[in-house]
Parts: sequence; structure tokens; C-alpha cells
Amino acid sequence: MDEVKEIIKKIKSKEIAPIYFLMGEEPFYIDVIANYIESNVLSEEEKGFNQMVLYGRDVTMQEIISNAKRFPLMAEKQVVIVKEAQDLARTIDQLESYTTQVQPSTVLVFCYKYKTLDKRKKIYKALEKNGVIFESKKLKEYQIESWIKKYVTAKGFSIEPKASTMLGEFLGTDLSKIANEVSKLILVLPKGSIITDEIVEKNIGISKDFNNFELIKAIVEQNKLKAYTITNYFALNAKSNPIVLTIGLVYAYFSKLLIYHGLKDKSATNAVKQMKINQYALKDYEAGSRIYPMKRVSAIIGHLKDIDLKSKGVGANSMPQADLLKEMLIKIFN
Repeated sequence: MDEVKEIIKKIKSKEIAPIYFLMGEEPFYIDVIANYIESNVLSEEEKGFNQMVLYGRDVTMQEIISNAKRFPLMAEKQVVIVKEAQDLARTIDQLESYTTQVQPSTVLVFCYKYKTLDKRKKIYKALEKNGVIFESKKLKEYQIESWIKKYVTAKGFSIEPKASTMLGEFLGTDLSKIANEVSKLILVLPKGSIITDEIVEKNIGISKDFNNFELIKAIVEQNKLKAYTITNYFALNAKSNPIVLTIGLVYAYFSKLLIYHGLKDKSATNAVKQMKINQYALKDYEAGSRIYPMKRVSAIIGHLKDIDLKSKGVGANSMPQADLLKEMLIKIFN
């Protein structure tokens, strides 16, 4: 994210704000900035007396402010990092008095995860005026593969589209999980390597042949044998392949296919923009549109909604996952 890079760039060049209020639904970037400040603002010798890490559940706002007002000892600055600061949500307004009279030799960092401040409140405006507010927003599913590619590239590697799809499908939108798994991969690979689906399968344990990516591909190609083989594998390995995720991804495919059918301008540029997909995925919708006409797609979406309800115990008495997956394919193929 460009905003994160800009914040870190300024810290590197010693343009350090007295307060960093890091908030939002995506904890990954909050940790990136906080960890950078924790590791780089003070030298190792200075940290012993001038750096402290507090936790929101263990301190009060007044205690934080009191610590922030202290002067550093034998250093130009002190760093006070408040982790899990969302636990202080009820008293966060008390910070306003400090933001209007900050201690310039203190770097005060709040990690306010999974929440955001109301922009209309005085505390937000005071922080915006006298410090840095950063909002870390959760990425949408369609943005994940692009993020994985950029993250891998920044580490000096490259990744094949299928491999990034496998990671995104298996790990969801949790950037911390994705970053951890990518870190495992690059530890065992020479710098500059290409991460393939085989490498992902071998090192992370995601099957390159039996996953939702391959299931949707089989559905698009009307490869019934392959589709039933994959769902049988899912049924035998239900813990690693939850039916809710499978139905959700198949539903998402047909929902976007319905959008594709409705596009007057089906050029690649417009389709990618309107459907919020990456360029690589477009071919699956182009192929699907030739096999599944709009009326049939609408019917399939209706069937998928019913099967989703059954998977959650609505209108069915604990049907086995194998039976529900079989019913899903029957409704799609027939």
C-alpha cells in the first residue's frame, strides 16, 4: 500500500510524527508500521530506557498519557506503543487533551485494530491535525491475488497465477496468514524463483489438483468426471475443504457470470472493471458464458442458495457433505 510506504519513508528520513493512530479492519498494515517504529526509531542502546510497549487491556488512558509526557533519558526521543488499543475504545476521547499539547520528544503509537474512530469527533480532528492517522482497510476477495503478486514481487520473487489463486482461495483475505505462508515459501527457494502451484502444494499442503479453483474450472469445462472426483475428495477431507467455502466460491463464480452476461460492452477492460476480477480470470467467464446461458445461470444461482441453506441445517436434517456436493453438481450440469 502506497500510504504505508510513504509513512515508513518519512520515518526513515527522520520526519517522525509525535502520534501515530493506526486503525482499521486489516491488522496486517497496522503491525507493519508499528513494528517498523518499534525496530527503527531508537537504537538498541536507547530502547532499554526509552521504549515501552503497553497493552490496552492492562492500562488506562491516563496512564498512557502520563507515560507519553515523560522526557527521554539520554536520548532525543522515547517511543510508547499501545497494542490492542481497541480495548480502550470507551475512553479514547480522553486522548484529545494530549493531542493538543503533545510532548514533541515522544513518539506515541496506537494500534487500534478492527475499529475506526468517528471522523466527526473532536478526537479524530485533533489527531489528524497533530499526528498521523492511518486507516487499514480490509481487502476485497477480488483484490487478494493482485496483492499476493505484488507482495511476492517486493520480496524478489514471482508467482504463477494458479499458485496465487490457490493461496487466496485457501487463506482467504487474511493478509497476515498469506504473508506468513509466503515467507515459508521464500525461505526454501533461491532468490528470484518463480512460485508455482507444485511448490505451493509441496510446501503448504494445498492440493494443486483437488481445490475449488480446479472444481470451478471443471464446471466451466463441463468436465463431469473431474468435478465429481474433486467433490468426492472434498467429502473425504471435509475439515480442510469446508462446504460453505466451496458453495460460496461456486456461487460467486455464477453471480459474476450473470453480470458478464448482462454487460453490453464485453471488452476485456470494461469486463474486468465492472466484474471486479483480474485479467487472468476473465477467460473463465468468457468460456462459461458460451456453455451456461443467462437463464440457466439464474436457475443455478437459485439452486446454490437452497443448497447453502441445507448445508447450514435449514430444510434438511444434517445431510452429509458428499450428498450436498453431489446435489450441487447435478443442479449445475443438468
